[in-house]
Amino acid sequence: METVGTVAEVWRYPVKSMQGERVDRLDVAPGGATGDRTLAVVDPAARKVLSAKRHAALLDASARLVGGEVVITLPDGTEHAAADPTVHDALSAWLDIEVRLETPPTDGVYPMEMYSGMSDEDTPLFDWPGPAGTWLDLADAHWLTTASLAAAAELHPAGEWDVRRFRPTALLDVAGAGFAEDAWTEVHAGTVGSEILMPTMRCSMPSRAQPGLPRDKAIGTTLRDLHDNNLGVYAKIVRAGTIAEGDAVRAG
Repeated sequence: METVGTVAEVWRYPVKSMQGERVDRLDVAPGGATGDRTLAVVDPAARKVLSAKRHAALLDASARLVGGEVVITLPDGTEHAAADPTVHDALSAWLDIEVRLETPPTDGVYPMEMYSGMSDEDTPLFDWPGPAGTWLDLADAHWLTTASLAAAAELHPAGEWDVRRFRPTALLDVAGAGFAEDAWTEVHAGTVGSEILMPTMRCSMPSRAQPGLPRDKAIGTTLRDLHDNNLGVYAKIVRAGTIAEGDAVRAG
């Protein structure tokens, strides 16, 4: 492995599909990052988890940790502590569907609805189960590089290729042209060690409107048509540790 760059940004998303928070550092271990996607909005009657892949409104809310507790801010500016029993009623009224804020189920998996065309919202829906015991879509960590964002922007220059569209664990500042992480099998950043599992398949979420970013379906179709519908990589954590802004990144 060689040093390829530094950690530019570190992100945590306490509630699945809501806006997250940029943090200075993050503890990451097998199973994911501390405080990341610990909660999700679920439809208990259907036994499904809501995701912005299908329920775009979720991206208009945000979640952050305050003293170790999750606090949600809804689009109207009201704040709700996740531990407050009234949070379920507030979310239900906002989304106009009976929902609850929950940790992952211990008696199975709540699937989420996705489009069969992944980046194409005109295709039929199907249920994606995800891994048991977590609200993560697939892997412990998701790495994305500045090189890949720049390469994608060359394919669709009119788009806003903002890191917030892609929701990585960390944005890695890597020089050079092209989709750098596509060739990696390992990534080590800070004291965290990881093995690459696969490219990050893209769904409809990056094309969604969200605070500060417009709706742009071409974000998704560009990746679908010109880069096998991938951007970034999913990784398995093989050495738990801490990743922080400015840490050296080694990869190979």
